[in-house]
Amino acid sequence: MTFRHASRLMLVGLLLSGTAVHALQDPTRPPGAAPESQTVAPRNLQVSTIVLGQARRVAVINGVALREGESHDGIKVLRIDKDKVDVVDRGQQRVLYPESLPQVRRTQ
Repeated sequence: MTFRHASRLMLVGLLLSGTAVHALQDPTRPPGAAPESQTVAPRNLQVSTIVLGQARRVAVINGVALREGESHDGIKVLRIDKDKVDVVDRGQQRVLYPESLPQVRRTQ
């Protein structure tokens, strides 16, 4: 094998290894942004009870009673309606619906 042939093989090897790295990077992603593989998958959140009243709105999410504006374990309740709850879960906005018939209680 001549020096010229060996250097061509090394050059081809370097070019191929470099393109594999660049193929994995998204050129449109802002600098410092987390790669898509590191995003957090949505977790299972369940609404079991919704309580609506003139002075309060409460939703029980995964066994924890939360009012509008309250936060717990990375969940912030934005709005509580009779059939859904708008939350922000770890920075992602989500709408939660009761799995069974909602237990809506109206207070005076």
